[in-house]
Amino acid sequence: MTDVNKMYDAAIKLKDGGDLAGAVTQLEAIEAIDPKHILTHSALAVILQRLGRFDDAIGHALKVTELDPADPFSFTQMSVIYQRCGKIQEAEDAMARARMMEAARGQKH
Repeated sequence: MTDVNKMYDAAIKLKDGGDLAGAVTQLEAIEAIDPKHILTHSALAVILQRLGRFDDAIGHALKVTELDPADPFSFTQMSVIYQRCGKIQEAEDAMARARMMEAARGQKH
């Protein structure tokens, strides 16, 4: 059995060491094993955006929101990715959704 968490940690070490392409390769291997691994999609969104692969970055950020639609942070990250990819209206929409979710959570407590 492959330990995706160890693979993920190795990918983050590659990223932190400046090997973004190596990190992407490792993260894509995780995705092939566990397509619902949220941290993998989140990391891929960030790294691919840094590599200028904007469509791929947005796709992974969207996947995070699909896998965890109740987490406002998912939409906050989506907003940041959109902004860094030059999609300002989409970034504002995602941030508005995150804020609405946070407000709704606050009313429940």
